[in-house]
Amino acid sequence: MSSTPRTVWAAGGVLWRRTPRGEVEVAVVHRPRYDDWSLPKGKAHNGELLITTAAREIAEETGYDGRVGRYLGIVEYPLKSGVDKKVAYWSIAASSGRFVANHETDDVQWLSIAGAARTVSYPADRTILESFAEHPADRLHQLVVVRHATAGHRSHSKDDHLRPLDDNGEQQARALAPLLGLFGPAHLHAADRLRCVQTLIPLSQELRTDIVVEPALTEEACAADFAASYARLRELAAPVSGVRVICSQGKAIRPLLKRWAADATITLPSTRTRKAATWMLTLNGDDLVQADYLPSPFGDTNGH
Repeated sequence: MSSTPRTVWAAGGVLWRRTPRGEVEVAVVHRPRYDDWSLPKGKAHNGELLITTAAREIAEETGYDGRVGRYLGIVEYPLKSGVDKKVAYWSIAASSGRFVANHETDDVQWLSIAGAARTVSYPADRTILESFAEHPADRLHQLVVVRHATAGHRSHSKDDHLRPLDDNGEQQARALAPLLGLFGPAHLHAADRLRCVQTLIPLSQELRTDIVVEPALTEEACAADFAASYARLRELAAPVSGVRVICSQGKAIRPLLKRWAADATITLPSTRTRKAATWMLTLNGDDLVQADYLPSPFGDTNGH
């Protein structure tokens, strides 16, 4: 998704939480400027990934930080100026915070999904709430798979196991830390290659946690014993407290995810997994229900 002179990009989310009774409720905000009720959202900054926009706008409009979950879709509508507006949405689980009235939003209501659908002022918001309701948010968990950042050319290294990130790759790794942090990471795993481990080092330093090396998730291991590599990926997808992040190589990631999507009978986006790009996998128990692609933090498109 890229911005054009005739398109305004924005992002937001369905912010949700569990009630003391274990029910899911979602937040809708009142905007005094328009005197309407809507899902929280806002315009993207120049060069900002839309998923980052969504998390930032949720915090600004509701006062709540949250853990980003599955992608819910895009709505599009014309503005009075004749410019098209496109808004991308994610499911976001509230983690901490409280609402304080501000110049953009002066009230927030926590409602059932059905109650929110009755309250919002626009059909587009109801469409996103329908997408949110397709899977029970409180039963889902995520697995994040990232391709390593850029490294020196293979021919310049005597031992490919020890090929390090280049200067650009180190910048990508530092930029990945806050991006991956949106998902609530707690456990880090990397294929047995220095460049894969180095890609997660900035995040591991922020989390103060170790990186577990995964010999079965290299390209060579995947080519030699695909079944074992696939089995290990599925093992790492089991629900845990917090989210697992795995860093691997392009020729391992694509075939493994392609096989998993086929087994789950879901559509895997056909995009190429570029270096420092990320896959967000959403599961319900052992079942893969959705796979979302995020470009590199330095990607030239403002994509989801």
